[in-house]
Amino acid sequence: MRTTWRPIATVFILLITIAAFANYFASHPQVRQLLRDTSPILLLSLLGLYVLFVGSLALINSATLRLCGTRLIGRESLLLTMYSSVINFFGPLQSGPAFRALYLKKMHGTNLKSYGTATLVYYGFYAFFSGLFLVSGLLGWWLIPLAGAGLLILWLTYRSPFAFAERLRKLDLSGWYYLAAATFLQVSLLAIIYYVELRSVMPGIHFSQVIIYTGAANFALFVSLTPGAIGFRESFLVFSEKLHHVSNNAIVVANTIDRAVYISLLLFLAVAIFATHAQKKLAVATADAET
Repeated sequence: MRTTWRPIATVFILLITIAAFANYFASHPQVRQLLRDTSPILLLSLLGLYVLFVGSLALINSATLRLCGTRLIGRESLLLTMYSSVINFFGPLQSGPAFRALYLKKMHGTNLKSYGTATLVYYGFYAFFSGLFLVSGLLGWWLIPLAGAGLLILWLTYRSPFAFAERLRKLDLSGWYYLAAATFLQVSLLAIIYYVELRSVMPGIHFSQVIIYTGAANFALFVSLTPGAIGFRESFLVFSEKLHHVSNNAIVVANTIDRAVYISLLLFLAVAIFATHAQKKLAVATADAET
């Protein structure tokens, strides 16, 4: 059932999003002007930041696998991250995580249930930090007890008698802080990227606004059907405008720049993968054969 409706829904949402963007650009000449004024230095800076972002994903990949008792050398983790990122964006049904899981099972004997549980731990940290970012402008110092309460909930979840807690206790959680730190680095890099983008169209923006903006943008990941959460991220940001006070024009321009840079990076990674025969090093043909 899922394989029937999801491709249709993805294409439908993408078409609506493209049509909405086209209509918005047609009716807002100031947005087109802002895009034309975008500095090449800004684009190169963002490209460099996104390279660091991919590095943070490789760290997350390694830290997630530590929970499963699997160790990857840095080069292999980076190549796997690059390949799965390209597949996740350009491949069918955002299939990057599925490819990664199949590769790890085939080449390292990683237990898929353990890997799935460890991935949920990562998503938990991602939601936790993004949630703190989102409400930071409202709570101020209240973030400290809120963070403490979040950690208490995580501990109670771990100690509970439910099936998921049993699966958690089977993981090697001695290095959980590596995953937490890598996830915080990922979310922080996104905040810096968004700040650079928004600063180019809203020179007076404060970093505190961007922190809230980042939290709202990140939550689009959990409901997205489209590559890179196209359409969903923008909707989340528009609906949360009263929290971060970033105008719709700035959201559209910043996200257009962001998409262009990220897609350019993915295309560069795709070329690098094939040019260096990285797909052979990762035994892609073997992993693909199992799909």
